Amino acid sequence: MDNSLQRTLGNGAGVQRVLEGPPSVMLEIQDEFEPPFEAIEPEQCRGPVLFNSPHSGRVYPREFLLASRLDLATLRRSEDSFVDDLIAGVVTRGHPLMRVHFPRCYVDVNREPYELDPRMFEGRLPSFANTRSMRVAGGLGTVARVVGDAQEIYDQRMSVAEALRRIDGLYKPYHRALRRLFMRLHHDFGAAVLIDCHSMPSATGGREERPRADLVLGDRYGTSCVPAVAETIEATMRGFGYAVSRNKPYAGGFITEHYGNPTTGLHAIQLEINRALYMDERRYERSASFARLAGEFELLADRLAAIPLEELRPYRAAAE
Repeated sequence: MDNSLQRTLGNGAGVQRVLEGPPSVMLEIQDEFEPPFEAIEPEQCRGPVLFNSPHSGRVYPREFLLASRLDLATLRRSEDSFVDDLIAGVVTRGHPLMRVHFPRCYVDVNREPYELDPRMFEGRLPSFANTRSMRVAGGLGTVARVVGDAQEIYDQRMSVAEALRRIDGLYKPYHRALRRLFMRLHHDFGAAVLIDCHSMPSATGGREERPRADLVLGDRYGTSCVPAVAETIEATMRGFGYAVSRNKPYAGGFITEHYGNPTTGLHAIQLEINRALYMDERRYERSASFARLAGEFELLADRLAAIPLEELRPYRAAAE
């Protein structure tokens, strides 16, 4: 690793047991996570921009695999494969990166902390659990019930204690670390911009199999960031030749909604990247165009950092 980078690791314990696949994949099976997440920071930040990859984790706990009724290839369908690597170059340009190593189907940090489906568990969930959200109804709560085309992950119910252990040990420490880094940028620059990066299948899965846009920007319909952020991303990526849409079919999830507060100088936007742009979706391998797109994200980071801070800092009252 470049000596100019400082790496802060999340707390975790365990020893790596197995590596599968070619080196570029680095799919791991472990008894525990070591570490569960990490914040990679440049020696000096060049702007208020933070990149985040919450769904690219590919470290699978052995105990989880034994409890699942699905094979590893099916479980991996929920991954945002390689997104963390795709945006890793932004650190060398002076922008920090948060990345998660545990898989989304184990704990999903882009949910409320307690979106839980009572059908999954033995025993009674805490009274504060959200059991009726649309995401829970679809089987995609904080601890997911399904992956892919509604395929059930488990063949028996899980203890409530196990779900709470995952939330307390992984979800909450990740969000503490993300919030701390985000607020530090806000302190240093007077504003902060969170780019929450995800990937999407290249086809809708419907009967028409219509191809999706290359990138979908989700700013909660203009509420999670000032227009300059979305406009800069859209203009930059269109300039590279990509088809860009906004808020359809993805308007941004929990992270975008809860970290973005433009009136206080905190901005968040979700980026959904079409997987066909950078990987072979069937073989879970990077494609020849991976390096080009990675370089374009470095340039995008620079252009986001060039947005005048006056446009990002907290709004002033009209009377002032």
